Amino acid sequence: MRQVVAICGFLLVLSGLSSAATGDKEKERVTDSGNVMKEIMDTPDKGIPGSVLEGSKCVIILPSVKKGALGVGGSYGRGVMTCRTGEDFKGPWSAPVMMSSTAASFGFQIGGQATDFVILVLNDGGARSMLHNKLKLGADASVAAGPVGRTSEASTNASLKAEMLSYSRSRGVFGGVSLSGATLRPDEDANNNLYGAKVTADQIVKGQGVTMPPEAKPLIATLTTATAKK
Repeated sequence: MRQVVAICGFLLVLSGLSSAATGDKEKERVTDSGNVMKEIMDTPDKGIPGSVLEGSKCVIILPSVKKGALGVGGSYGRGVMTCRTGEDFKGPWSAPVMMSSTAASFGFQIGGQATDFVILVLNDGGARSMLHNKLKLGADASVAAGPVGRTSEASTNASLKAEMLSYSRSRGVFGGVSLSGATLRPDEDANNNLYGAKVTADQIVKGQGVTMPPEAKPLIATLTTATAKK
């Protein structure tokens, strides 16, 4: 009996290692993030204003964050970040950087339902910090609830004073939400799994030694279309 248990345990370990080696979980996160972004951008009257997204340096998507993952009132999210390439962050959108976030409270709007979060990084300094450090929103970087919909295009000046804007979506309800107190950081292990080698967030954005995963192409296409100058 002990031998059977030991063999089963060994097989489970091998299965976990195999999944990590192929980056399957990370690829799924990239796909989920792309789906969230597309669904949001497909509802322009109730989504992120185009002018705000066009001015963003990086976009962070955390799909299906669940309240209570770290205990009472706590939460833990995993997702991706893509940044504009180039020294001035004005180039095409980069390959995805795997991200993780923790918070004592994510400000969930509706009970304990899984919630999608989108965070926009608005300036070069915030983008560079996000690539190299763990940031606590509200302390290391100012954050505000983002404006929503086309009708808010002309009234975003106050919000744009913040370094980051944040949004949430739960049960189809989308709106700006404060994520002050949440921490964001590149997920190093997940990046290594996705790209099959040890690679930093900065290297990913600069395209050094990495290839865009096929799973990321829908996300990049959505952002490229949404931010194309007309």
